[in-house]
Amino acid sequence: MATGQIFSKTTQALFYNYKQLPIQRMLDFDFLCGRETPSVAGIINPGSDGFQKLFFGQEEIAIPVHPTIEAACNAHPTADVFINFASFRSAAASSMSALKQPTLRVVAIIAEGVPESDAKQLISYARANNKVIIGPATVGGVQAGAFKIGDTAGTIDNIIQCKLYRPGSVGFVSKSGGMSNELYNTIARVTDGIYEGIAIGGDVFPGSTLSDHILRFNNIPQVKMMVVLGELGGSDEYSLVEALKQGKVQKPVVAWVSGTCARLFKSEVQFGHAGAKSGGELESAQAKNQALRDAGAVVPTSFEALESVIKETFEKLVEEGNIPPVPEVTPPLIPEDLNTAIKSGKVRAPTHIISTISDDRGEEPCYAGVPMSTIIERGYGVGDVISLLWFKRSLPRYCTQFIEICVMLCADHGPCVSGAHNSIVTARAGKDLVSSLVSGLLTIGPRFGGAIDDAARYFKDAYDRGLTPYEFVEGMKKKGIRVPGIGHRIKSRDNRDKRVQLLQKYAHAHFPSVKYMEYAVQVETYTLSKANNLVMNVDGAIGSLFLDLLSGSGMFSKQEIDEIIEIGYLNGLFVLARSIGLIGHTFDQKRLKQPLYRHPWEDVLYTK
Repeated sequence: MATGQIFSKTTQALFYNYKQLPIQRMLDFDFLCGRETPSVAGIINPGSDGFQKLFFGQEEIAIPVHPTIEAACNAHPTADVFINFASFRSAAASSMSALKQPTLRVVAIIAEGVPESDAKQLISYARANNKVIIGPATVGGVQAGAFKIGDTAGTIDNIIQCKLYRPGSVGFVSKSGGMSNELYNTIARVTDGIYEGIAIGGDVFPGSTLSDHILRFNNIPQVKMMVVLGELGGSDEYSLVEALKQGKVQKPVVAWVSGTCARLFKSEVQFGHAGAKSGGELESAQAKNQALRDAGAVVPTSFEALESVIKETFEKLVEEGNIPPVPEVTPPLIPEDLNTAIKSGKVRAPTHIISTISDDRGEEPCYAGVPMSTIIERGYGVGDVISLLWFKRSLPRYCTQFIEICVMLCADHGPCVSGAHNSIVTARAGKDLVSSLVSGLLTIGPRFGGAIDDAARYFKDAYDRGLTPYEFVEGMKKKGIRVPGIGHRIKSRDNRDKRVQLLQKYAHAHFPSVKYMEYAVQVETYTLSKANNLVMNVDGAIGSLFLDLLSGSGMFSKQEIDEIIEIGYLNGLFVLARSIGLIGHTFDQKRLKQPLYRHPWEDVLYTK
């Protein structure tokens, strides 16, 4: 693997299993470093395609999403890094697929806990095919001023503090991703900063070793010294010891192996990583530190002394003229996300939607301020929920029960009415539930089920102005307007609509006042003197009784009542109710597997 640099300022990656934050952090790092092109060429989300919107500095960009690794590689042949954010269950299979792609050269496996047998197979294939694996159980790696993997180095503030927006002279490799962030900061304080940093991962079998990267750093001219942070457990550090003894590393190496505190425990201790477990004296931190010291590495006496040792080594190289001064640059300002800026109080922005009926921001949704648990615990019904979401208040039980009765009585009126007919025809055409439902709902209007609001509006106006039924009906006739809520194609004086009778009976028994309904009955008496079918229909009954509900409950002002009627609340009740029947007709036709409907010729009058 020795070779040299694996990243550059033009390196592009394919990101597997979309995660918004790490991708955005990569793009923000790109902008910070002055890259001309984003480092993420494409996203792979199995089974999905399209685009994901993200920011590249101030500019919003669309990054392509591909359903397979093969499709992404074909679309982005210059992308040679694969960043795998799959879970430990699927990381091995997707990583192997990536390793087999000729265009991909480096595979970073973020997941922790990849089965060891799978990890061994990946390592074997990578070494046989001259590929590089970083991980598993890694945060990734970074080449300062050029490219970084996922969440490496954390936030933008930390990246700037660690001077990772421009290259330094130190090559760094560690097993731990978290400690990498710590050491980036430490190195930036006492040297000119990192040139490249790699976290190989904390699992027992990392895809690449500490010595793999140290030998690689040795071949990179810009890297003048190396820092290694190992840990107890395993024997990876001993491969570095051998490389040092054999003279394969010509640049200064500062090293420290963490875990010296393990000897303080009476029994064997498993630290955070799967591989951080001493299996004997040779795997102890003390033995590894001594071996590295004996091989020529600069090893401090403790972790606390690591910073000063790095500083001394770096300053010696500067004095010897091996490290020229690195020109300091001012990184560009990363635009702050609006949500972050609002939370910090730096900006204010208008909202796009106002909602007064529900709130889902807490532990549970609330309807008009009433928590969902309260609705269930108090045994609220559909009428109560409608009163909260439509009227923004808890109406008395007789009101909510009336609403429920309206829903039940208006749910369906057979297959022959226009709404049901449309839904049936649409369902038989093979359309889905929503299309069939909407097809039926679109017939609701002045001639079918949509006259409740008009009935309420005209009855209220006539009653409030003190018009007699004669004055009201004849006045409507002069305007050429049929009286809404009066008239039926089937029902008549001798065949009353049972639904109307049930509603009137309930209102007489429970409503404190039925003045509007009584006025509507007087209008019906007058219209029946003109024609036998000019009876009150269900629209007229609901419209007039809802006026009595709103005015008699004492919970609505005159202005609120006028607004409710004007907005169309009452027609909304019919739409809600009839949706139940239309859905039923749709399911009925699909259950019966009815064929495409065609209207019979004999039922059509063909004429010129």
